[in-house]
Amino acid sequence: MSAAADSSGGEGGGKGRATAFVSGFKTNPVDAAFLNGHMIRAMDYNDIYWKADPCHPSDLIAAPLALCESEGLSGKDLILATIIAYEIEMRLCEVGRPGVREYGWHHATLSAFAAPVAAGRVLNLTPEQMVSAIGISASRTFCPGAVTAGKLTNMKNTVDPWAGRMGAESALLARGGFSGPEHIIDGKEGLFAVFKHVQYKGEPATFDGEALVADLPNSGKSHYRILDCGMKSFPIEALSHAPLTAMMKTVKEHNIKADDVKEINVEVIARAADILGDPHKYRPDSKETADHSLPYCMAAGLVDGMVTPLQFREERVLDKALIPIMDKVKVIANQEFEALFPKFQPSRVTITTNSGKSHSTRVDVPKGDPRDPMTEEEIAVKFTALGGDVIGKEQCKKLQSFIMSLDTAKNLGGLFELTTAR
Repeated sequence: MSAAADSSGGEGGGKGRATAFVSGFKTNPVDAAFLNGHMIRAMDYNDIYWKADPCHPSDLIAAPLALCESEGLSGKDLILATIIAYEIEMRLCEVGRPGVREYGWHHATLSAFAAPVAAGRVLNLTPEQMVSAIGISASRTFCPGAVTAGKLTNMKNTVDPWAGRMGAESALLARGGFSGPEHIIDGKEGLFAVFKHVQYKGEPATFDGEALVADLPNSGKSHYRILDCGMKSFPIEALSHAPLTAMMKTVKEHNIKADDVKEINVEVIARAADILGDPHKYRPDSKETADHSLPYCMAAGLVDGMVTPLQFREERVLDKALIPIMDKVKVIANQEFEALFPKFQPSRVTITTNSGKSHSTRVDVPKGDPRDPMTEEEIAVKFTALGGDVIGKEQCKKLQSFIMSLDTAKNLGGLFELTTAR
């Protein structure tokens, strides 16, 4: 571990060359990547891409961010590394046949392959060092899907930041001469091989390895995966966005009150029903379970008229007044919708009132999807809503301005000054 320590200018204690958000605490880039990655991920309110597998590529920004700061690099260097993180992470989520999620593994397994590539680019690793960095990182970060199944814990929002941390540390170790298995992706007992024994619809699970490197972007005329990534408009699990949007539209259009509702039928794809509608999700006892619970999100949205970070404070999650509303929510897997995923994320919500009337709305593309993107103004509102109480609204405006002109920054000192609470 000395490679990580030696490159940092200190092992924490406020003496390092990388900065933690909010506190301004100085530490080594490995720990800074983990701390900041956790803050990016904690609200489950960042971005989303879902093809064969899901991912939240912005979880990985913290690793190149910490390394760019500690290495004294520019805003352009950070932008390049971020684009690389998105490109590789999103391609990894496209190549499974099916994705690893379908047989019980979490997408942080794939993040561990992408994170060292972005970190390695910051450190200008040689091809041989980059191969080792990927091998080191991925060897330690295969993640079972238990972290998002059933009753959820703090680990749910920790595994992807952990993959980012491993990416930063592995790149530093590789730069220092530490070696990792070069066959970790498509060689003996690597990623492709260890999943090949899994049967899916009577056939072995496979990966399209060529798609990982086909038509990699290399100019301004190329297509970049980062442009295909969605942004969350609610602080909840990605597959909840379409049904929640459908319900909110129905409620607004027909002026439905919580006391008027007899039943809410929520039709979604099978994996959404499995993740978001299992029995644990009807009695959430933590923020982590609540933001992955369709019954809770629908009940809170119906009663409060919104679903924001406020709805995931402990006192609201534990409010027993929501239980009768949650019990009115029926989550149903719709096979017709299954055939449309992942191109679309269809959901149909039917609200039946006590008077016997039924009102139904279908949504195929949630707000924040590239086909219905959030505007810059909407992003700014979300940004200030999250940061205003932490660093102040005026400082949020200054930070927003810095980020939007990041390509002109010679170093990242100004960025971390503005992310630090005064």
